[in-house]
Amino acid sequence: MPNNDQPEWIITSAELKGCIKDVVLVDVREPEEYAESRIEGGKLIPLGELQQRAPQELQKDANIVLYCAHGMRSLQGLMALRMLGFKKLRSLEGGIVAWQSENS
Repeated sequence: MPNNDQPEWIITSAELKGCIKDVVLVDVREPEEYAESRIEGGKLIPLGELQQRAPQELQKDANIVLYCAHGMRSLQGLMALRMLGFKKLRSLEGGIVAWQSENS
C-alpha cells in the first residue's frame, strides 16, 4: 500500500480513495472548518481534544487515517496518538485541500 518514496505514515489521496472503506477517518480540524467541507464518513475530533477523546472513541487496533486542511495538524495528531499506543496510523498528504483537488 505505501509508496516507497514516502514515509510509511503518509497516505496520498489516491491511496486513501482505494481503501477508504477499510479505515477510520479522523478529521482533526475545528468544527467550523468541518462544517464547510469534509471527507464523507470522517469523524471530527479537533486536535486539541484528540488526546482525551481518542482512548474512548477510537480503537487502538483500527487502521486510522487522520486529516486536516493541509497535513500539518494531522501529523501532530498522529504523533499524539502514537504516544497513546495507537499503531496503525496514517496522515493524509496535503490534507483535505489535496483530497478535494483530486476528487472533485
